Amino acid sequence: MSGRVKGFRFAGVHGGVKVDGALDLGLVVADEPAVASGLFTKNRVRAAPVVISERRLKKGICQAILVNSGNANACTGKQGRQTALALSRGAAVCLRVPTSLVVPASTGVIGEQLPREGIEAAIPELVSDLSEAGAARFARAILTTDRGPKVAQAELRVGRTTCQVLGIAKGAGMIHPNMATTLAFVTTDARLRRATLSRVLRRATEGTFNRTTVDGDTSTNDSIYALASGVATNRAIEEKSPAGRRFVGALTEVLETLATKIVADGEGAQHLVRIEVRGARTDADAVQIARTIAGSLLVKTALHGCDPNWGRILAAAGRSGARFNPDHVSMRIGDVPIYRRGTPIMTPKTEARAAATMKRPEYGISVMVGRGRGLGHYWTCDLGHEYVRINADYRT
Repeated sequence: MSGRVKGFRFAGVHGGVKVDGALDLGLVVADEPAVASGLFTKNRVRAAPVVISERRLKKGICQAILVNSGNANACTGKQGRQTALALSRGAAVCLRVPTSLVVPASTGVIGEQLPREGIEAAIPELVSDLSEAGAARFARAILTTDRGPKVAQAELRVGRTTCQVLGIAKGAGMIHPNMATTLAFVTTDARLRRATLSRVLRRATEGTFNRTTVDGDTSTNDSIYALASGVATNRAIEEKSPAGRRFVGALTEVLETLATKIVADGEGAQHLVRIEVRGARTDADAVQIARTIAGSLLVKTALHGCDPNWGRILAAAGRSGARFNPDHVSMRIGDVPIYRRGTPIMTPKTEARAAATMKRPEYGISVMVGRGRGLGHYWTCDLGHEYVRINADYRT
């Protein structure tokens, strides 16, 4: 993985937000104004950088994204908005680009004012740090409670040209559909029209980031940004063309990798689990059942204890709101059948095999609810003592 995309540079420095001196200020810059799109939190309580970014990206063009970690700049009122505007303006001046082409992003503790003066003082150093090879530093600069950086890259052929799609994300807690406490940044050197980029980003996000849950909370700062420099190809990729399908595949691959890395990094998590539901009346029903199972605290604590508790899974499916006949339900943990056509089939031997499967870092749970064609999945993780410790001590 090269971590490089034609037409983009990255940077990461310490900007005075984190008291331990860790990298906390990142910058993505396109050499020329790039086609841009974004998706943002559905939470009605929205951080200042979310409001500003969404407004500026409506033009479909962007040249730089200024990111800080350690402070969400959320619920900070007029002062928080002024700070976000001032910092994006400061970055624009140093980069010699229009302020309207710079968007801010923040992640961290809610309700505290950003240390504006310290960040402003660090912006010249940040701009000087920009490099085509700077993605690794940028990836570290955006982290909060993450155990490590999250980077994914894929390539696709467009004619005789190889195009890159690079994704960098952060997220560990407050993870739930409609974006979670996630910041994700996608850059590509493929050429796309803004409408095309917006459609494929929404489509790829729906099947990846919006199929994940850690704790059921959706944050105030969730954002995915996508920028296309277009320097690798002469013509814009059409969505329904072979090249367009390959681009959607590459984008989905990148987002799926990032999304699963986020769930696997769920605060204190030890197991990444794919909940797959088959046989539902519709895909929407299958997704709803999978979402309910994946978000159940009783299921998630059973995952932590490596307990093949089929009753918790079945009960969660039953309260999902989707219609199915409980007498038709069958389940597997990995390749171990534990429930068949409405009846538990676990013996001491199969229970031991299922429990052993649940000790793996990654595995799947399959639930067949009928004979319908509906299919859906969700990624989840276990929830244990470490999650409580991290979040009980988050501000203290």
